[in-house]
Formats: sequence, C-alpha cells, structure tokens
Amino acid sequence: MVQEEPVADDTRQSEPSPERVLQLGMGFWASKALLSAVELGVFSRLATGPHDAAQLAEALELHPRSALDFLDALVALNLLEREDGTYRNAPDVELFLDRAKPSYVGGLLEMANARLYPFWGSLTEALRTGQPQSEVKGGGNFFDTIYRDEHKLREFLRAMSGVSLGAAKAIAQQFPWQNYSTFVDIGAAQGALPVQIALAHPHLRGGGFDLPVVRPVFEEYVTSHGLQERLHFYPGDFFKDPCPGADVLVMGHILHDWDLGQKLELLAKCYAALPPGGCLIVYDAIIDDERRRNAFGLLMSLNMLIETPGGFDYTGAQCREWMQEVGFTQVRVEALTGPDSMVIGTK
Repeated sequence: MVQEEPVADDTRQSEPSPERVLQLGMGFWASKALLSAVELGVFSRLATGPHDAAQLAEALELHPRSALDFLDALVALNLLEREDGTYRNAPDVELFLDRAKPSYVGGLLEMANARLYPFWGSLTEALRTGQPQSEVKGGGNFFDTIYRDEHKLREFLRAMSGVSLGAAKAIAQQFPWQNYSTFVDIGAAQGALPVQIALAHPHLRGGGFDLPVVRPVFEEYVTSHGLQERLHFYPGDFFKDPCPGADVLVMGHILHDWDLGQKLELLAKCYAALPPGGCLIVYDAIIDDERRRNAFGLLMSLNMLIETPGGFDYTGAQCREWMQEVGFTQVRVEALTGPDSMVIGTK
C-alpha cells in the first residue's frame, strides 16, 4: 500500500495579512528618516566619498546613542549602501540628493520637512473643515505670506524646482519646440523649466513670468546655467496683469493652486496672450480619469487642501474641458514622467 503524501495546508497563505496596512500607516517613520537625512546633509557629505559611522557621526554632529541605528535604517531603506562598515550613497540618491549637483531635487524634501510635515498632522481637521492648515490658516493669501519671508521664499522656489525638474526635462524632449521660436513659463519660480527647454533647444528665446520678488532668484538660477542672454524675467501678478505674449505659454504646478473660477480665469488669460496657432502647456500631477492609479496626484490634491483656500488637483478630462471652454482646440493629454502629465491646447 502506497502512503499518500500529506496535502499542504494553504489556509495560512490565503489569510489576509496586516503587513501592508501597518507599513502604510507607519510610513511616516521612513519618510521622516529621509527628510532628516536631507536636512542633516547626509547624502551631500557622502557624495564627497565613503565614510564610516564614526566619521559621519562626527561630521554631522549625531549623538552616539542613535547614529548607528539612523545610518543603518537608511541602508535598510535602500538610500545608503554599506560595505565593511563604510557607507556610500545609493546611485539614485547620489544623483538626486547631493546639493552640489544640478540634478538635486531635495529642495522639495527640504520644504516638506520644514513646512509640510507638521501641517499634514492636521489633515483630519482639514478634511472636516475644508480649511487650509498652513501659514494661511485663519485667512490670508498663501503666496503673499510665503513670499514676504526671504528664507521661506527661497525654500519654496527650490522646492518648485525639485518637483518640476523631471517634468521639465520631459517637456523639453516631447513637445515639438522646433516649430516655435519663443516661450514663457507662467509662474516660473526659479526657472527650472525655462532652463531645461533653453538647454535642449538653442534656437529658442523665452523666460519666466512671476511676482517681482522672485526676480533675483530667477536671474541667479538662469545665470548659473549661462542662459541670461536668452531667458528673461517678466515681473507681474497673473491675476492683475496680462500674461506676456509668446508662441508657447507653460503653466506647471500652478493651476492646482486655485479654485475653479480662478483656474478658468488663468486659462482665459493665457488664451488671450497667445497668437493664432500658439500653444498652452499645462502640467501637474494630473489625476487619471478613473481616479484609481495616480495616488501622488490625489495626495497632492489633499496637499492643496492643506496649503490653500480653494486649490485642488484634477483629471486630464477636466483640464481638457476647461481649456476647450475658454477657446482652445486640439486639446490633448500626454504623460510625462512619474505622476506628471501635460495638457496641450492650441489657439
């Protein structure tokens, strides 16, 4: 008689595990470890060469009680690599989180650490009240409040470069710039997008339109890339002043700051400033039309709740409808990089 092999019990494998929800719920641990590492300059220090734990602790002024756990947590999060007790940056961290490199995107993380992290602690209140929880809690204009403080201004503008750099490079490659001669970025911040477009297309001339206080920061950034002869700053308030004219206008991470009426007003002002045949490019972390996949875009919309009185993110279908409403034709949506997409309309 042949004895039958016991049948494996798959019950345990099919039972739900709490691991995913616990990891997500405690995700702020990993997030804050990364944000503190950026604040402390861990990755910029290691970009100069490998260090052991004692060297890093001394250079970064870390207390001995926590230094090793902190550094090894960064290893476990795949932000650092460790070999024979010596630490170095992971390849993507080396590229994007070294402050000395032009590819640095840590400005966004610096602002997240200094401003957004504590504000998001009040998300529940924001969801119940519909009111912002940032510096404008209780009233006031977000940009007036941020821009009157030199440190917060520069921190915010660096953050905008960090969040825009990937999309800017993609737009520089994907849009048919060979068909146009001039462009202006509406709400240009430091000028990350104009710089990327100008670097990729030497025939283009353009610039950035933003509040007058932004001018020195924009001009410093543009000059650091040697583009001051081709990129110029246009001072103004896009709710009070007409937009500068150009063949192509761009609004990146701008439209989501405002309520629906203000969104339509900005789109109409761009339409009025363009020549016949000119284009408007709008880019944001545009939510997928089914509102299922782009978690970053949906969370960004919650961030607009935290930050602004009326801002919200939107789907590609919504943006197409708004642009057509103010007169644009041939409106299309194109994916860029990561969570960002662009909506292009023609006058």
